[in-house]
Amino acid sequence: MMHQTKEERVADYLREGIISGRLPRGSKLKQAEIAAAIGTSITPVREAIKLLEAEGFVHASSHKGAIVAEFDINATEEIVDLRVTLECKLALRALDRLDQQALTELTGLQSEIEAASERGDKDAVRGINYRFHEIIYLAAELPMTLRFVRTLWARYPFDLINKVESRIGRASDEHREMLRAIIARDEAAMIAALRTHIRAGWEEFKSSYAR
Repeated sequence: MMHQTKEERVADYLREGIISGRLPRGSKLKQAEIAAAIGTSITPVREAIKLLEAEGFVHASSHKGAIVAEFDINATEEIVDLRVTLECKLALRALDRLDQQALTELTGLQSEIEAASERGDKDAVRGINYRFHEIIYLAAELPMTLRFVRTLWARYPFDLINKVESRIGRASDEHREMLRAIIARDEAAMIAALRTHIRAGWEEFKSSYAR
């Protein structure tokens, strides 16, 4: 697994917070509060915010400071296509690199996502979903590709999609299929499950949005 610097760990914390909805779109990122929450100094928080600004998760201005970026719903179709291409590339590269520790972590996260789904905790499901995919994609050791994927995540409406009725339960089922394929080292099954997972939420949201 790739070693993370202090700045990268803070960035990871913030990405998960944005994707899970803990840090809502349009909200201001207060550096002192973030540093206190995770027990670090201001410097790695400041550097992490710069990294997230480059990825598109954050917009910064001299007047308002760092703001969690909004997304463009009209661009999402293209984003989904790009996610499928790049995330499948990462998953294929990662499959043989996921060691027993990673498999144990993924299995634990699957238990967490099922429990969160059972209690209807949509924010928790989004956060766990982020950690699940990060473990897989970091194992690929393709940092440029992962950077592009994170840029796509910054523009993807995870929060709206998870409001679709019963979506979190279906997402949990999709993760279970991915995990089974990963444990079996079955490339075809893993890619099929990942494609389904990425596309299903968007298709369900479009159907719900159209009504």
